Amino acid sequence: MTSYIRYTYPQLKKFCEDCFKKFGFTEAEAEIITDVLLLSDLYGIESHGMQRLARYHKGIEKGLIKVEAKPETVFETPVSAVIEGNDGMGQLISHKAMNICIEKAKKSGMAVVTVRNSNHFGIAGYYAKMACDAGLLGMAFTNSEAIMVPTFGRLAMLGSNPIAVAMPAEPYNFFFDASTTVVTRGKLEIYNKLGKPLPEGWALNAQGKGSTDAKDVLANIVAKNGGGIMPLGGETEQTGSHKGYGYGMLCEIFCSIISMGLTSNHTHTNGKGGTCHGFVAIDPNVFGDAEAIKEHLSTFLRELRESPKSEGQDRIYTHGEKEMFAVKDRMENGIDVNINTVAEMFEMCKYVGLNPVDYLGDVNFDEVNATSSYK
Repeated sequence: MTSYIRYTYPQLKKFCEDCFKKFGFTEAEAEIITDVLLLSDLYGIESHGMQRLARYHKGIEKGLIKVEAKPETVFETPVSAVIEGNDGMGQLISHKAMNICIEKAKKSGMAVVTVRNSNHFGIAGYYAKMACDAGLLGMAFTNSEAIMVPTFGRLAMLGSNPIAVAMPAEPYNFFFDASTTVVTRGKLEIYNKLGKPLPEGWALNAQGKGSTDAKDVLANIVAKNGGGIMPLGGETEQTGSHKGYGYGMLCEIFCSIISMGLTSNHTHTNGKGGTCHGFVAIDPNVFGDAEAIKEHLSTFLRELRESPKSEGQDRIYTHGEKEMFAVKDRMENGIDVNINTVAEMFEMCKYVGLNPVDYLGDVNFDEVNATSSYK
């Protein structure tokens, strides 16, 4: 059975920052990328945390991610901007884009910033949280390499296309971040690492039929042979497949369409990432008293938590509550990292010239190396 190794947050932070600096990023850039990456692990979203490191390294090696690239504003109004990413690191481009969005919203009340020609940016919720932490209602979107098969289709045409929304509240901010596919590609990668079959209702094979073979589905996504992940709602209209497909399109509009960037089905082709993002920030003061609005939301969230529970259940969570509990636990007790991800970290140390023992501790590195799928 695949095991996990527990590391403290400072251990993983130092490892990530040192790796990204070895890739050629500045110290400040490495801190931003690491902050995005580890927030995912702190929230318990394993699919977008440490296990993504190898993907970023491969993206840099293949030229999809250009370390020296700098984003630039190519169109701008007081309430909007279009950012050309120039194939840079998604986290850096998006951090800048949301900061621009926040600044405009504080001046004009609301703003929308869209990005083209970027790369994977981590969890969408990080950027919605940036606006929320500034006292605003924040939204973030991204397209990705096509993994979603549209309702009644058999070829992936849309990305996981997540939608994230965050808004200030007490005692927990409202925080929602979810893909418009049943699961993300990262979840399939985790099941592949674990050697476990996928649950029914997650994925389709090249013929458009249900599949539980994570390795085959992932290979088909890369080769664009057909198949992929189902939209939220599964594969039939009776279960709401058309709704997930539609939500994915809403995300695409905020990302690739208004930015004039690459739609999901054209990203990651011909040696180019081309990922697109969208960001929204709204100052509640444009609707009245921001504190009163915050209190109004807080009251409704409390009423949701205190509403009647179904049989056998003793708690209703509101969005963002579990994440706060997860952060507290992981900061106090450490973060569990899949042994196969540790193997990738071990291999990465060798690639960039770091001593793995300094970062990964007392691990049987021969055994880890034997399990590594890092290429």
